[in-house]
Amino acid sequence: MLIEFALIGIVAGYLAGFLGIGGGFVVVPALTYLFLQDPATAPWAIHMAVATSLGTMLVTSLSSIIAHQRKGAIRWSLVRSLAGGLMAGAVLGAAVADMLQGPALVRVFGVFAILAGLQLILSRQPDGEKPLPGQPGMSLTGVVIGGISSLIGIGGGALTGPWQLWHGIRAQNAVATSAACGYPIAIAGTISFVLFGLGNELPNGALGYVHLPAFFGIALTSALAAPLGAATVHRLPPKLVKRLFGGFLILVGLRMLAGF
Repeated sequence: MLIEFALIGIVAGYLAGFLGIGGGFVVVPALTYLFLQDPATAPWAIHMAVATSLGTMLVTSLSSIIAHQRKGAIRWSLVRSLAGGLMAGAVLGAAVADMLQGPALVRVFGVFAILAGLQLILSRQPDGEKPLPGQPGMSLTGVVIGGISSLIGIGGGALTGPWQLWHGIRAQNAVATSAACGYPIAIAGTISFVLFGLGNELPNGALGYVHLPAFFGIALTSALAAPLGAATVHRLPPKLVKRLFGGFLILVGLRMLAGF
């Protein structure tokens, strides 16, 4: 499966840099399909896919963050305000995922992805910038985003991206800041999934729920591809980036609802 892992990493890394999504929308369904083909990993396919997806973001997000930082596009004050809530939510999301059945959760996310995509494509941009909430509101926002993201193995860009656009933040800045926000989610979520998975009889090569061969195969190639995606987004107009982001979310949502 090493070749498959590498190919997943290339696609996920490019999309992580281009859309600020951390690559989870590619990694989770792809790994779930691959793990279901192996009797050793099939019983834990979705849990391992989600955990491994978050783990790869420790590399993918870092590479993407560096690329966006060179463009000066990350709003670090916003990242700092959200970080605590994002990490707390990521721990909570991993705990819930450990207790619940994965397929139902993925299908729920499929509905959310379609609605979010339609919102980005069809809705009008609000007149003027909506004021950002105070720190309590930012922390609560972070908990919600971190919880959902960790629950389904994404970097949070599907939530932080539209949320920033609603507050009038330029599309390129929203993408870059979303990439940075994915890192605290990846740290807290990965550690949590490792710890929660230690008590289960998982296959060889797994550290908790994280599948190490998949982690290394995807992380290495995604780190190389992420800067290419980041370079692309800064050459496109904000409206086009927004529509591409929305269209991608709709496709992912339909795929999730169709099942594996």
